[in-house]
Amino acid sequence: MIPAEQKIVQYLNEAHGMEQALVRVLQSQIAMTPRGSYRNAIESHLLETRSHAERVTVRLNELEQGRSPFQLGIGLLQSVLGQALAIGKTPLDLVRGTGGTEKVLKNAKDSCAAEALEIATYTAIERLAGSVGDRRTASLAASIRGDEQRMLDRLIEELPKLTDAVLAEETGRRPLSRSSATRPAQSSRRSRNPAKKAARRGSNGSKPTARRESNGAKPTTRRPRKRAASGPTTN
Repeated sequence: MIPAEQKIVQYLNEAHGMEQALVRVLQSQIAMTPRGSYRNAIESHLLETRSHAERVTVRLNELEQGRSPFQLGIGLLQSVLGQALAIGKTPLDLVRGTGGTEKVLKNAKDSCAAEALEIATYTAIERLAGSVGDRRTASLAASIRGDEQRMLDRLIEELPKLTDAVLAEETGRRPLSRSSATRPAQSSRRSRNPAKKAARRGSNGSKPTARRESNGAKPTTRRPRKRAASGPTTN
């Protein structure tokens, strides 16, 4: 096995260990997360993560056929290293924060970091595999990387809502929505220039109406007659 292929196997072992560890991390997060869109996201990603671990295992078995017991032992050590990277913070997930909503928010931020690490790992695997013509491994890495990127995007979308929940728990109030925040400005804009509004209306508060002639025709305006210029008269 050439050095580049050995590096592919090393990275696959690390990725496999990360996937296995993240299964346990996601399970612990689901247990403390209230029902809602964020919990739905991590529950669906738990299924994806299990699938990722199985797919990487299949590919590793194909690549490691004929390897010596020593090399297999190295691969196991690399897998354990990947697990350590993923679950080194797990005990903190269970006790951190002052309230339940803050724990959920911090877990979401940690999940963003974990997803970014996985994206970097699978990007490197895809690049290495493509450089040596290993299309199967490159395709596998690209597929899993796409799942991790979609999960990271979804987590980032959830962060504002999780932050609002922390604010509500800490202060006892909810932040203003965009519509309610703009409504006072609109009402104040409408109330400007009250004198102009009063001028447009009649004395009884209704809009003035034009007078019509008795025959229904539009009123006509009479122009004042011009007076003849006064001056001395001649006989």
